[in-house]
Amino acid sequence: MKTIFQRKNKPAEEKIYGLIGFPLTHSFSQTFFNQKFSAEHINARYLNFEIPDIGDFMEILAEYPNIGGLNVTIPYKTLVMPYLTDIDPVAKRIGAVNVIRVVRNGKSDNDFKLVGYNSDIAGFMNSIRPMLQPYHKAALVLGSGGACKAVCCGLEDLGVKPLVVSRTPKEGMISYDDITPEIMNTHKVIVNTTPLGMYPHVDECPDLPYELIDKEFLCYDLLYNPDVTLFMKKSAGHGAVTKNGLEMLLLQAFESWEIWTGKR
Repeated sequence: MKTIFQRKNKPAEEKIYGLIGFPLTHSFSQTFFNQKFSAEHINARYLNFEIPDIGDFMEILAEYPNIGGLNVTIPYKTLVMPYLTDIDPVAKRIGAVNVIRVVRNGKSDNDFKLVGYNSDIAGFMNSIRPMLQPYHKAALVLGSGGACKAVCCGLEDLGVKPLVVSRTPKEGMISYDDITPEIMNTHKVIVNTTPLGMYPHVDECPDLPYELIDKEFLCYDLLYNPDVTLFMKKSAGHGAVTKNGLEMLLLQAFESWEIWTGKR
């Protein structure tokens, strides 16, 4: 296989961190971490590893022996799990990993462990908790990928019962066609975990009966590029409180750093 990433001639002590996913044009993580490293005089770089297939994952580790940790985004939060040496109990419960810590014992570049964690759940819970009201008893969670798993676990821990909405009916989920006025009336929280509306496809949004949304609804979009998605615009137009995923991103980034540095 042709090498995708070219290693740079940098000091051996420099640490590498990064993000794996496809595509990565929407991600702000690289800018965030590299600004952090510069401001705090940390000898490290954060790189985007846009890989078209999860089979390329191990090649990244071979090309960059100084990798200390990785973030994982769409569509690899579950697909990366078979490659890991160990998985944190919280990530096991969720069934998805978005943080990998590379633990090396110093004997060789190829002698390391990959430990998977999930920081999405903490980021999501800490972001949405202050917005919840007593009448927010149940939620519609749009999408059935890795982020959905963390959101559902987080909602359960907050006392909000999740109901997953998928494009096609699956066991334990409903489809968009199954959303009735009764369901909307009892599920006053809606969380979008799909990529619909993400830049550059800003004219897309989940297919919901937006006319049934009112001021008691809390509509949370995990997307943060653009700042206000079409899902948020249409929901707010009917009186809903809305929020994007930027704060969640920052909170889970802080958590990622704690994991990589062994402080968590």
